[in-house]
Amino acid sequence: MSELPLSDKAYQTLRRDILTCQLLPGSLITEAEIMERYQIGKSTCRLALARLAHDYLIESRPRKGYRIAPVTVQDVLEIFTLRAQLEPLAAKLAIDRVDIELLKKLEADCRVEIAAPLSTRIDIFMNANKRFHLAIAEATGNQHLIRTLSGLMDEMSRLVALGFNVQGTKPEIRHDHNALIQAFTERDSKRVEFIARRHIETFQSMTLEKIYATLSRDGALIPLSARRQPS
Repeated sequence: MSELPLSDKAYQTLRRDILTCQLLPGSLITEAEIMERYQIGKSTCRLALARLAHDYLIESRPRKGYRIAPVTVQDVLEIFTLRAQLEPLAAKLAIDRVDIELLKKLEADCRVEIAAPLSTRIDIFMNANKRFHLAIAEATGNQHLIRTLSGLMDEMSRLVALGFNVQGTKPEIRHDHNALIQAFTERDSKRVEFIARRHIETFQSMTLEKIYATLSRDGALIPLSARRQPS
């Protein structure tokens, strides 16, 4: 990031803090607070905020500042519905192309444990998990599929950071990654589709459980109303 323009650095830093819930969903923040917190100038701040608004990660509030985009149960359902359709397709398309050794390395990265705060460990896990799933998508060579899944994985990172971090536990992937690797090794397209779908559905149940628990613990944190409307 050291070689990026200042506005790109600010955008990347703010985006990371939103996706990891360092900036909580639904919270309000002003330009002045952002400039002070991130030590950036007004023009840099405004350029970064414009990009974040375009990504639907923040919402402008006239005379109040900006609201960090809220997370709702509906978001969880929509994200996982798309993943459950697209990831089995990606697995099927990648059956003869995926790098098995790369998947094994990325799976091992998902299980690395370090002495760090829970939020950091969740962040490390989600980054490794995203690389694993994107390695499969990238093997398809379908750029639209890759971009779509990458965006969905970023949005899911925020759901996981919120639900699991608030509940004080780290997500576990159990044996699905290894089962998927084995099915790829055997070039069993029906099995890779089945495992990819089962994995998403299982993770959806885990995430919904944590999100619901978070809602019951602090309902103000995740507004259930106020779905963003297309402009």
